[in-house]
Amino acid sequence: MAHNINIINGKASFMSVKEKAWHGLGQILDKPATAQEAIESAGLDFEVQKEPVYVPVRQVNMNAALDFDNCMRIGAPKHTPGYFDMRVVEDRFATYRTDTGHPFGVVGSRYEIVQNRDAFGFFDAIVGEGEAIYETAGALGGGEVIFITAKLPSFIRVGANDDIEKYLLFTSSHDGSGAITAMFTPIRVVCNNTLNAALRSNAARVTIRHTKSVHDNLKKAHTVLGITNRLSEELTAIYNNMAKVRITDKQLMDYIETVVLGDTLERMVKKDEKFELSTRSSNIMGNITKYAYEHPTQQLETTKGTAWGAYQAITGYYSNVKDYKNDEAKMSSLLMGSTYDIMQKSLVLATQF
Repeated sequence: MAHNINIINGKASFMSVKEKAWHGLGQILDKPATAQEAIESAGLDFEVQKEPVYVPVRQVNMNAALDFDNCMRIGAPKHTPGYFDMRVVEDRFATYRTDTGHPFGVVGSRYEIVQNRDAFGFFDAIVGEGEAIYETAGALGGGEVIFITAKLPSFIRVGANDDIEKYLLFTSSHDGSGAITAMFTPIRVVCNNTLNAALRSNAARVTIRHTKSVHDNLKKAHTVLGITNRLSEELTAIYNNMAKVRITDKQLMDYIETVVLGDTLERMVKKDEKFELSTRSSNIMGNITKYAYEHPTQQLETTKGTAWGAYQAITGYYSNVKDYKNDEAKMSSLLMGSTYDIMQKSLVLATQF
């Protein structure tokens, strides 16, 4: 299942507002959903529980007539005396969804479950209960990973007509594979580019571990709102300054080369080694350059021939042109993976013009 979207009884656990869902799956809504609508449409209305983990342990003093081989031969039930006992594994619990019984993973005793509805409560605490802000939500695999994006009020405005919407992304896992993450991610309206959230690494993210304090931390949603407000003010100033800085064609090409090649070129220059540009790197640079000069969004007053436009060429390529393995890989790379790091670097470099 390449899409990896959780499917229960033929229904995909994904909802999206207006935009086409991944692989044509899921429910498409006409307007932003309320918390309850999003939970139901995305198939997230299930409970998660945890139970102790047991393992079968073969008895030492086994009855000769019911030894292991004989039990296997005659098909004796596993609870037959003298076959094995069920022993509890200390400090280990299995998480599972109660509607299907599907197991998620094994966690420790300190692991606290955060129900899907609590994740939406996190957003309601920020914007206000009942506000129609949810735009995508879904579950991956068997439901062990969930994600939610919610649009916040107001925009970041660059120049007179280049608006950037503000979103919060929330991800959580039920299998113990990772912490809860809430992060601020601006989206450029005119071309749906995913932009970096801040100059400082991880400044736009809040991570919460699945421990006893998890629910108390989720109640502190106002701290996340404070982060997004500060970052919005910071980014408004940064982006508008970049839009005022004119750059030459050579500066643009040098910028693209530095972003794509990273430290590789610098290391080879220092070592006086011959540098041969790979076909892959050459194609990436060519596509970014084409985007920079030809894409309609690059013809705006704020983007044409500016540092802001150079940065937008990077985000535009990685958001709209680059070919990813699948949509989940794209989302992961853009928001938390290698592409996020590349765009973070590209923002820092663009501010140095």
